[in-house]
Amino acid sequence: MRGPWTREAVLALPEDSHHRVELVGGALMMSPRAGVPHRRACKRLAALLAGAAAAAGAPVEVLEAVNVVVPDGLLIPDIAVVDAEAAASAGLTVDTHDVLVVIEIASAMKPALCAAAGIPHYWRLELEPAPRLYLGHLERGTYTDRLVQAGETTRLERPFPLDFDPARLVRR
Repeated sequence: MRGPWTREAVLALPEDSHHRVELVGGALMMSPRAGVPHRRACKRLAALLAGAAAAAGAPVEVLEAVNVVVPDGLLIPDIAVVDAEAAASAGLTVDTHDVLVVIEIASAMKPALCAAAGIPHYWRLELEPAPRLYLGHLERGTYTDRLVQAGETTRLERPFPLDFDPARLVRR
């Protein structure tokens, strides 16, 4: 392709079962699909969030690896908590104004892009050497993080109530 990539061109690519293809500033970013520990933690966290959202009656949907349109391109977070009505009517993408939380596992690259898009929460889960979760809340254009270590339980109120210990994501 000549010139910078566009969202439309990226979305028209055939599905790639080996790589995650994202778009930032007109450039493609390709990363290999995640390994088993990453996928296990992602699946467990998504189930935990979906259960908490349902228990609270929150009008959200928890989606894994969904295309999120940001001002500078197209991101595919590990997990996105999205407005339920917007998710029900979405096609290939969801818009950032419909995303309440973006969660990445072992990736520190996307917070600035999500902050620029105005996504209220950006959480990052690190698995090694022990699970820990950085809970980012958007304040004045940047995320202010609160760290939750394995073995600690924290109570979250937004976007819905949730008691959480990062160690739950790696134990059998």
